[in-house]
Amino acid sequence: MLEVVVLVSGGGTNLQAVIDAIEEGRITNTRITGVLSNNKNAFALERAKRHGIAGRCISPKDFASREEFNKEFMEAVDSWKPDLIVLAGFLVVIPPAMIEKYRNRIINIHPSLIPSFCGTGFYGLKVHEAALARGVKVVGATVHFVDEGTDTGPIILQKAVEVKAEDTPEVLQKRVMEQAEWKLLPQAINLIANGRVSVRDGLAVISCENGGE
Repeated sequence: MLEVVVLVSGGGTNLQAVIDAIEEGRITNTRITGVLSNNKNAFALERAKRHGIAGRCISPKDFASREEFNKEFMEAVDSWKPDLIVLAGFLVVIPPAMIEKYRNRIINIHPSLIPSFCGTGFYGLKVHEAALARGVKVVGATVHFVDEGTDTGPIILQKAVEVKAEDTPEVLQKRVMEQAEWKLLPQAINLIANGRVSVRDGLAVISCENGGE
């Protein structure tokens, strides 16, 4: 059984997609043991509560230093003994010590086709604003492992989404969520839960169910 901890800062729509997929059997061999947010008002914590999942808020604002926050943050995550940590819209920098400890066991969902529109400063609506400003015709989402860089870890899955002429950033964001993010994240977790994802030479490799690639 894959024990998963989800980190989230806002509404938790990706969290909900994962919860629904587990409950509907589209993700197997998996359970969410905890949801942690840096925002006490995050609706994601309410979503966790409604499904009987432990939730907790730990905010950097409540600590005198980032070192103190990082220590408390890591202790909280460690207490749930996760096999996999899922960043589902988590707007706090992950401590290097956590990345090292959970190497290739932390994944993130990013609302673009990496390496486009990613890295420092690209999050939320900013990604979609930049895509529309550049005039790209296709956008999408990416699930990747987390390393010490920003959106630089091995790519697990990607899905493209069409840009329409009348799109606003808000409309495009919603389409990317519905057509890509909410599908990719559950799919990636299910692949990991069933032992079908490995990292070789810095690249994520997905094996077939019969053992092939």
